[in-house]
Amino acid sequence: MRLPLPPMPRAKGERRLEILKALAQMLEAPKWERITTAALAERLDVSEAALYRHFASKAQMYEGLIEFIEGSVFTLANRISEDEADGQLQAQKLLEMLLAFAEKNPGMVRVMTGDALVGEHERLQARMNQFFDRFESTLKQSLRGAADGDAAGRAGALLRYAIGCLHQYAKSGFARKPTESFNAQRRYLTM
Repeated sequence: MRLPLPPMPRAKGERRLEILKALAQMLEAPKWERITTAALAERLDVSEAALYRHFASKAQMYEGLIEFIEGSVFTLANRISEDEADGQLQAQKLLEMLLAFAEKNPGMVRVMTGDALVGEHERLQARMNQFFDRFESTLKQSLRGAADGDAAGRAGALLRYAIGCLHQYAKSGFARKPTESFNAQRRYLTM
C-alpha cells in the first residue's frame, strides 16, 4: 500500500506572487470596482487572514504591484538607453515601450493612473508620481541634445501624452489600446 505524498512545499514568495497576480487580474475588469481584501481572498479561495500572512496591509499589496511596474519599465528603459545611441530614437522607443507595457498589463494601468489607489494610503499615489517623475527624467536624458535645447519641455510633453494614452485605455475599459495610433501620432510629437 502506498501512502499519498504530502503536498509539495511552496517556494518562498510563491504565494505572495499568486496574490499579486490575482489582484492584477481583478484590476483588469473593464467595469472595475474598488477591490476589497474579502473579494481578493474569495477569488484565491483563501481566508483574509491568509492574505495578511503574506502582506501586512492592502497597501503593501499595491506596493508589490508598483514594484513590478518600476522594475519592469526601468529595466527595459535601461536596455533601450544602452542599445540606442540616438537620443530622439531613444525617447521614441522609451515612449513606445511604456505604452506597450501598459497594453500588456491592463491591471497595472489602473495602478499607474491612480484609479486603483483612490481611497488607499496616500504614499501609494506619491510613489506612482515618483515613477512618472523618474520616467520623465529618463526622457529628458535622452533628449538632452535636442536641437532647440528644450529637453525638459519635450520630455514633459511626451510624458503627458503617454499619461493621456493610459487614462484613455483605462476609461475605455481597455478597448482603446495605447499603441494603436502611436505610429500615426508619433510624427506630431516633438522628440
